[in-house]
Amino acid sequence: MKKIICVIFIAHLLATAPACSLTTGGKPQAVEDVFLPDGDAIKVEVWVENLEVPWSLVFLSEGRALVSERGGAIRLIRNGKLQPKPYAAINVAHTGEAGLMGLAVHPRYPQSPYVYAMHTYKKGGKLYNRVIRLKDEGETGAFDRVLIDDIPGGTHHDGGRIAFGPDGLLYITTGETFEAGLAQDLRSFAGKILRTTPEGDIPQDNPFRGSPVYSYGHRNPQGIAWHPATKKLFASEHGPSGEFGRFANDEINSIVRGGNYGWPDAIGAPGSGKYLDPVIVWKKTTPPSGITFYRGNLLQHVKGDLFVATLKSEALIRIRFDKDAEKPVRIERWFVKDFDNGKYGRLRDVVEGPDGALYFLTSNRDGRGTPASGDDRIYRITPQ
Repeated sequence: MKKIICVIFIAHLLATAPACSLTTGGKPQAVEDVFLPDGDAIKVEVWVENLEVPWSLVFLSEGRALVSERGGAIRLIRNGKLQPKPYAAINVAHTGEAGLMGLAVHPRYPQSPYVYAMHTYKKGGKLYNRVIRLKDEGETGAFDRVLIDDIPGGTHHDGGRIAFGPDGLLYITTGETFEAGLAQDLRSFAGKILRTTPEGDIPQDNPFRGSPVYSYGHRNPQGIAWHPATKKLFASEHGPSGEFGRFANDEINSIVRGGNYGWPDAIGAPGSGKYLDPVIVWKKTTPPSGITFYRGNLLQHVKGDLFVATLKSEALIRIRFDKDAEKPVRIERWFVKDFDNGKYGRLRDVVEGPDGALYFLTSNRDGRGTPASGDDRIYRITPQ
């Protein structure tokens, strides 16, 4: 009965809210989403094109960058030019949303010349996800080791983002593969944010002894980033797409060690105290993917802001937080005039480059978009 009351309360709250986003605190507050079809004092140019469902972008040294394609190829970009030969070709199970996903670079690169990748594979007729490590050899990456495997996989809800935190540890987002109960099961690695050392060991200060689980109760988290001043960890997460008759309720969460984020027992921000409420809940479908806080100097007017690549809503969202990174004070949707039909289509990831520019990836060839000639692309954002 308590769960039913919670869902009814959220439905009423989202139906009557005057804004597109709800932020939580002692009491949810409305923050109006502002639409900026051309962004804010920026110019956008094509950086790389003719990619096949790109998922993640990382930068190395000497003008090199790597982009993962969901079919299993890691592509090398040198000085803005896509190289014809793959950096690595990984044998993945590419079905639905599964395949090659997140990339990360060792925090002590190039002294520790390692690149990390998360991908889906099949074993015994079932799908699983794992994180592997490659050694950077310039033009190619050589397989080094498996860090963690047997993460439940599926054709949908695989999570897939990996990133190193300020603590030098590797964080891994996993989806619940449309088996909602796994998100609350601490014996399962599904529906979690995991944390390991760069070698795949379990840190001694993880919240659950002998487990890589860092937080749980997640549906399908696809982005993680740390606030540059407070070092708080934030994650983006997809809300329901029909489960329990609910849609939307996509989230931005502030992640704490051992935190339970409620799925599937809580949707949105019920404020019950039993689960950790999102910082932002979108009442319009806004499935967020990759996220990054801008730290550079090239785009001074957005320094410290969070950028969120979104899929169905086709917007690059900019979020400005208060000084303590507890509540957003402004939310902008770039490249759209309303809640879909964006200028560049579906967006999968956004990252800051070593030159201070922002880069974002399209995902128009993933079976849910409308690809144009030259898709998929990486775009580069610089000052106007």
